[in-house]
Amino acid sequence: MPSATVNNHRPSELLSRLASAEPEVKVRALREVKNQIIGNRTKKLSFLNIGAAPAVADILANSFDDVIANNCNNNNINNILIQSAAVLGSFACGFDAGVQAVLDAGAFPNLLRLLANSNEKVVDAGARALKMIYQSKLAPKYDFLQQKNMEFLISLLNSENENVSGLGASIITHSCETSLEQKALFDAGILRKLNSFLEGGSLSQRDASLESLASILKNNSEVILKFSGPEIGRPLSSVIDLAKNRYPRTRLLACMCLIVIRNTSPHFLQDVGIKTKLIRILLELLDDPGQVGDEAPFAFSSLIAQKEDLQKLALEANAIDKLHHHLQKGSLHPRRYEGILLALADMCSKLESCRSKFISLQVLNLVTDALTDDNADVRTAACICLKSVTRSIKNLSAGYFMNEIIVIPLVQLFLDPSTSVQVAALAAISNIVVDFTTFKSIFVQCGGMKQLVQLAKSIESAVRSNALWALKNFVFLADNRLKEGVFSELTASLLSSLICDPEPSVQEQALALVRNLVDGCINSIEFVFAEDGLILGAIGRQLQSASKAEIGIQGMYALCNVASGNEFHKEAVMHQLFPLVGDKNQSFMSKFLQSNDSQLCTATVWTIVNLTCPSSPGASRRLEKLRNTGIVSQIKNMVNDPCVDVKVIIFLFLEFVFHLLHFSG
Repeated sequence: MPSATVNNHRPSELLSRLASAEPEVKVRALREVKNQIIGNRTKKLSFLNIGAAPAVADILANSFDDVIANNCNNNNINNILIQSAAVLGSFACGFDAGVQAVLDAGAFPNLLRLLANSNEKVVDAGARALKMIYQSKLAPKYDFLQQKNMEFLISLLNSENENVSGLGASIITHSCETSLEQKALFDAGILRKLNSFLEGGSLSQRDASLESLASILKNNSEVILKFSGPEIGRPLSSVIDLAKNRYPRTRLLACMCLIVIRNTSPHFLQDVGIKTKLIRILLELLDDPGQVGDEAPFAFSSLIAQKEDLQKLALEANAIDKLHHHLQKGSLHPRRYEGILLALADMCSKLESCRSKFISLQVLNLVTDALTDDNADVRTAACICLKSVTRSIKNLSAGYFMNEIIVIPLVQLFLDPSTSVQVAALAAISNIVVDFTTFKSIFVQCGGMKQLVQLAKSIESAVRSNALWALKNFVFLADNRLKEGVFSELTASLLSSLICDPEPSVQEQALALVRNLVDGCINSIEFVFAEDGLILGAIGRQLQSASKAEIGIQGMYALCNVASGNEFHKEAVMHQLFPLVGDKNQSFMSKFLQSNDSQLCTATVWTIVNLTCPSSPGASRRLEKLRNTGIVSQIKNMVNDPCVDVKVIIFLFLEFVFHLLHFSG
C-alpha cells in the first residue's frame, strides 16, 4: 500500500499560488501556509522575508471588495476570508516580528471588519486573529475615554461568540493604562460584565477576564474598593475561588489578580491563611512544564517583593529550597530561568535568615553559573540575585563573595553588549567590593578597578553612575595605597568633570566617591588639591547649583571630611563656602540648613563643626565669618529640630562656640 503524501511546497511556490485567480487554489495555498508556519518561527520568517504578510493582507482586502462588488457572500469568499485571517493570526501568534509585519501590511482594519460579517465562522476567524495580535505589546491601543471606543468594547463583551468577548477582554488588558481609563471602564459597567464571565463563562472567558481585571484594578485603590463591595456582586470571592481552580493557567491568573489587589490596597487579603495559600499555589505552579511554569516565578516575585512578612511566610513554605530544586534541573527555558533567579533575589532582599538559607544550600554556585548564560535577561537576573545576597554584612565579612569564581565573571560582564547586564553587574559588584576582609586586591588583579574607571566614561548615564557607585564602595575604609591606585587611574580632571556631569545621579555618585576618597588619614585629603584644586572647585560649584538634596548631602560630607584636616584644608573649605569677599547672600549654606532633609542639615552642621573645632588655630576667625553671615544665628534657631541627629550635632557646635567666645574673651 503506497504511503500517504503531504504537500509541503516551498514558500516562493506557495506565494505564487496565493496569486491564483482560482478560489480553490487560493484557499488550499492559504491553508498550507498556515499549516507550515504554526508554531514554527523559522518558517514564519521565511514567509515574511518574501512578502507573504502583505500578500495575504491584500487577499483579505480584495475579498471584501468582491463581497461589495458582487453583493454576495458565497462559500468560496468566506473560506478565503477565514483562511486569510487564520494565516495572519498565525504570523502574529507569539511572534512580535509577525505582529509588526501584519500591522505594516494594513491588515488590522480589515480583520476588525470581519467581526461584523454575517457568517459566524468568519467572525470567529477574525476574532482569533485579533486575539493573537493582542498578545503582543505592539498591538494598537484603544483610548477608552472616547465614547466610540467604549461602545465598541461593550459590543465585543456582549457578543455570544466567546472569541469575540475574549478579544474585548484582551483589548482591555493591552490598552487600560491610566486611572481615568480604569474609572471610565468601571463606570461603564465593564467590571460587572467581567464578573459574569468569572461566574458563568467558558474557560477562555474566565482567563481573559482575570487578565483584564488585573489591568483595571492595578494601582487604583478606589476601583478596588468598589470591586470588593456588593455593588457588582462581590467578585473578589470569585477570584479567590478561581485561585483553587483545577486549570493551572486559571490559578495563575487568579493569583496575579489577587496580588494586584494586595499590592495596591494592603488592607485587603490580610488573612495569613490567604497569603500562605497564594505562596503555596505559586510554588506548585513552578512544576507546570509550559508557559504557566515560566510565568509563575514572576508572579511569586511580585507577591513578596519588599514585604518582609511575606518573605518570612515563603521561607517557612520552603520557597528557597523549591526554587533551588528547579535551578538544579538545568536546561530551563530562559524565561523560567530568569524568573527563578529574580524570585531568589526578592527572597534574599531583606531577611538575613533567607540569605543564610541561600548560602547553606549552596545556591550561590548555580547563580554564578548563570552569569555566563547565553541569554542576556538570565545574566541580568543572576546579577540582581547576587546583589540581593551580597547585602549581608555577615556574609561579606566572612569573605564568601570576593573570590575569583564570582568576581571574574562579574568583571567580564562589565563589557557585555547589553547595557542592562552591565548595569546589573556593576550593581552587584558595588556590594561585593565593600568586602570587609583584606581581599580587595583580587578585584584589582583581575582588572576590575581599571574597567570601572573606563565605564565611568560611558555614554550611558546609568553605566557611569553605577561604575562610580562601585568605585565609591571600593575605596570605602580602604588604605591610602589602594586609594592612590584608584585616583591615579581616575585623574583629577576626569573626577571633576563627573562631578559636573549633566545627570544628577552621576553627580551624586561622583561626590560620594570623593567623600570616601578623602575620608581617613590626612594624606587622603590631598586628592582634592591635585591639579590646583580642580576637584575642590568642582564641589563648590556643584553645591551652588545642587538640583537635589542627595547631591548637597554628598558634597557637604566631602567638604566635611576635607575640613577635618589641617588649617590649610579648613581655609580651602571656607573659600568654597564663602567664595566672594563680603558676600552676604550665602545661598546654598542657608538653604541647606533650612532643608526638610535632616541628612542635608546634619552634613552641613558637621562641616561647620569641623571648621570651628577649638583646637584649630583659625577657629575663632572662621567662627566670626560664620557669625557675620548669619549662619551661627541660623543654627541657634535649630536647637529644637525634630531630628535627634541634627539636635546632637547642633549642641556640639554650640559647645564649640561657647568655648571659642570664652577663650577669646
